[in-house]
Amino acid sequence: MAKWVKVCALTEAPRPGGVAEAEAEGIALCLANINGELSALDNWCPHRRGPLGQGWLEGELVVCPWHSWMFHAKTGVAEYPKNERVEAFPVRVDGEDVLVDIE
Repeated sequence: MAKWVKVCALTEAPRPGGVAEAEAEGIALCLANINGELSALDNWCPHRRGPLGQGWLEGELVVCPWHSWMFHAKTGVAEYPKNERVEAFPVRVDGEDVLVDIE
């Protein structure tokens, strides 16, 4: 069952082409905005726990600021290195709130 949690106001979400850190009930998240569409990933890179929300976007890939590992913003699957991934969370906008399903 879905558990939708507010992570921020829409005005606090990253602008198109940006990423930001957020939190939902103790879960650290990376919010990314690709052409106006928000996505959410686990904030911690599996390599050395680099903070993805402090990285940047290259197309639809979130780049870890520490060692440049890259994860697809919608699926969490790594572009590099192969066979790595981070958890991706469904996102929706409800009025002026950004919600993430943490279940």
